[in-house]
Amino acid sequence: MQELRMIYNMMGILFVGNNREMLVDDITALANVFAEINRTKFLRLRLEAITGNACSKFHIDAVTTRLVCTYRGPGTQYCFSADDCNSSNIYDVPTSSPIVMRGTLWPTKDKSGFFHRSPPIEDSGKTRLLLVLDPISDPKIGSNRTNFLIH
Repeated sequence: MQELRMIYNMMGILFVGNNREMLVDDITALANVFAEINRTKFLRLRLEAITGNACSKFHIDAVTTRLVCTYRGPGTQYCFSADDCNSSNIYDVPTSSPIVMRGTLWPTKDKSGFFHRSPPIEDSGKTRLLLVLDPISDPKIGSNRTNFLIH
């Protein structure tokens, strides 16, 4: 948990008081569970404020698994067929609810069929605070991202 606090300070996360502690505690808990599920000691953490249309097309990420949690603003949207995503079959993950998704690098050949995207918020005045966790095997790879060790 101390490592996460150091990372948040380096990233300039400007939460104060109980809100900051609640965010740190929640991310720590999610990271611990996600690392255990993936049987990994290392995770890549991305926590960012998004004000535009980040990933507007439905897709599957090129990772083994990914945890996404939107702490502020509209949650991630998903559907079960990239060819048939329309307003009647697009679902929203509730704000502050984590979702774990299987990516294209999942070890089995079975297709997931689960597609997601960032909700369109361009010019809406909305800001999303998004947490993304990816399991990694070597923290030195992709060092331009925030990697940390789970004890």
